[in-house]
Amino acid sequence: MTAQAAVDVVALGESMVTFLPARPGRLADVPSFDRGIGGAESNVACALAAAGHTVRWVSRVGADGFGDHLVETIGSYGVDTSAVGRDPHRPTGIYFRTADDRDTDAHEVVYYRAGSAASAMSPGSVDEDALAAGRILHLSGITPALSADCLALVRHLCARRDDRPLVSFDVNHRPGLWKGAAAGPDVLLDLARGADLVFVGEDEAAAAWGLTGGPDAIRAALPEPATLVVKQGSRGATVHAHGEDPVFQAALRVDVVAPVGAGDAFAAGFLSATLRGLPAAHRLRHGHLMAAAALTVPGDLAPPPARAHADRLAALDDAAWETLRLGPGWTERVPEETEAEEEVRTP
Repeated sequence: MTAQAAVDVVALGESMVTFLPARPGRLADVPSFDRGIGGAESNVACALAAAGHTVRWVSRVGADGFGDHLVETIGSYGVDTSAVGRDPHRPTGIYFRTADDRDTDAHEVVYYRAGSAASAMSPGSVDEDALAAGRILHLSGITPALSADCLALVRHLCARRDDRPLVSFDVNHRPGLWKGAAAGPDVLLDLARGADLVFVGEDEAAAAWGLTGGPDAIRAALPEPATLVVKQGSRGATVHAHGEDPVFQAALRVDVVAPVGAGDAFAAGFLSATLRGLPAAHRLRHGHLMAAAALTVPGDLAPPPARAHADRLAALDDAAWETLRLGPGWTERVPEETEAEEEVRTP
């Protein structure tokens, strides 16, 4: 394995080609689909690269056209894809979904990822030098659900040792991926305890671990990570950091176009601000701003606001922050606009 250049963030995980319906309706009724890409870790990688960070994506794809599309598309965001392996025997994963909100009964997702190239990732099949060359290594709970080999890989990367990068872990509890395995929640809790920075939704902590007492209860169950970020849906998010008081920041009011990709964007915004050494409140606000960018576009990935623009909004006083409203096109506004124009509404 060749030496790898140092980068800000390395993200490891499966990305798939996504087929998005041309119109709302049941999958049985949709006549055509548009092609996109989807993957929690690659979403984070693309958002961070678009925000000006150096990022590497580590994964495996098939030696097929869909694999070519993933590598080329993710690379077009400025992400280093040199450590992505090609598997001549296993296909690139794909999935289809409806246009409905994933939290509604009408939402359908059909995965064709069993036996995919990425599901064969293992401690011996990825370039450890490429993984170790980031200031932050970002993982999620999706990867260990793909196979026993993937679980072994993530366990290895979450094992505490002196020479590892800061390990970021987004719990991303997806019960369907664990194929009914009762151990799934326990595995995720164990992996999260090995990470340095953990993202978890208040709702998924309740579903996976039965923790219903809010951020404080989740912190009591996860005392090991130096930083724990609890996402509280439309209310906001709380960060618990060792040696500091908890910090809460309200979510923004957003004219939502599509809800997909917001969690990954939030993680990217928080990681971006972490890399820049910003205080906890601003890390949360940058997470909310990146999430707002994703919420106001149809797909998973959105152009982030210019850094100066995001910094200016993150520095608003509490009253201005809580009255801010963001709609489609808001990231295109420039930082020089006046205070009277800070409320960005749907055009």
